[in-house]
Amino acid sequence: MPRPVDTWLLPEGVADVLPAEAARLEALRRQLLDRFAVWGYQLVFPPLMEYLDSLLTGSGHDLDLMTFKITDQLTGRMMGVRADITPQVARLDAHSLLVDGPARYCYAGTTLNTRPAALAASRCPVQIGAELYGYDGVAGDIEILRLMLETLTLAGCKNIQLDLGHVAIFRGLARLAGIGGRDESLLFDIYQRKAVAELHDFLGAQKLPAEMTVCFEGLLKLAGDVSVLTQAKALLGGLAPDIDEALQSLHTLADALTASHAGASLYFDLTELRGYHYHTGLVFAAYAPGARSELAKGGRYDHVGEAFGRSRPATGFSADLKTLLAYAAVAAKPSGIFAPAGDAAELQNAISALRLQGERVVQALPDDKTSAAGVGCDRVLVLADAKWQVTNS
Repeated sequence: MPRPVDTWLLPEGVADVLPAEAARLEALRRQLLDRFAVWGYQLVFPPLMEYLDSLLTGSGHDLDLMTFKITDQLTGRMMGVRADITPQVARLDAHSLLVDGPARYCYAGTTLNTRPAALAASRCPVQIGAELYGYDGVAGDIEILRLMLETLTLAGCKNIQLDLGHVAIFRGLARLAGIGGRDESLLFDIYQRKAVAELHDFLGAQKLPAEMTVCFEGLLKLAGDVSVLTQAKALLGGLAPDIDEALQSLHTLADALTASHAGASLYFDLTELRGYHYHTGLVFAAYAPGARSELAKGGRYDHVGEAFGRSRPATGFSADLKTLLAYAAVAAKPSGIFAPAGDAAELQNAISALRLQGERVVQALPDDKTSAAGVGCDRVLVLADAKWQVTNS
């Protein structure tokens, strides 16, 4: 049995958000959701838990190890506490919000992870994000990337580096070489670890034509600034329509982002395959100097709603609001009016009028010795000249 002194302890990776930080967190949440709204993104609030079949259906299977499982006491069915909100938005788009054309959604809510997603990360991040459904053109990816960069800028992030990849290039090469199943997974792992010697051994065992071996070995070296795309076209251009289309979309993205966000640094890595079993096209992540992990990430995940009966193209991004708070300029400054105790009609009318104007008014309780500063107020309500008036504390 734990000692009583231990009952206040929280699990590793879980922390309270105390008033000062909570005020900043809420201010940032409102700023970002308001920015999403002016871009046309509609706010949704999926539930904290769902039946496990729904949370882990289709693309959601990658979240299996990150999801806490619980038993529904009403039905006996297994439920999960969401580790990611994107599968929930896919369900809403496919089943509840039957929009024919492009649909834009945004959200902000707490998620729960069985383990931290990165070193020192919270196991209960506040995920905020935006998603665009029903449009499969590169213009949709550009919109999402621009919104993400604007979001990070609004949150106070500077010197942003955007890492971009495209899973269709790797998939296309693997298909052309007849590599699938377990071998494809092995090759995927080799690329993620940039294991040059292992790649050489793997390709030798596959007995591929020399030109295909050159392509796979060259792919590992295609990482750097926008000039990488020119090298990629020289190496891989003309092999397959889907590879050509992926390279062209990256070129289009580079031109668009350079025009709209010249301050952002673009880095292309054609073996960057994060969420490989989840994403279907573009993948990206945003970083800042000194950050322990990405500030935001996302990509294209077409057909994510297929398991819910409605397959639609989709692209989006998400971030942890708690991570962004470290960069945010919003501050919880003491602000408010401290009113004296009492039930006199004139006093209560004055307090009500101030609150209707949006002022924060804290009224003292009888025999309460708290000062204005003690409750975060920078002004006081006093009776002067037979009227209740606000003065500096």
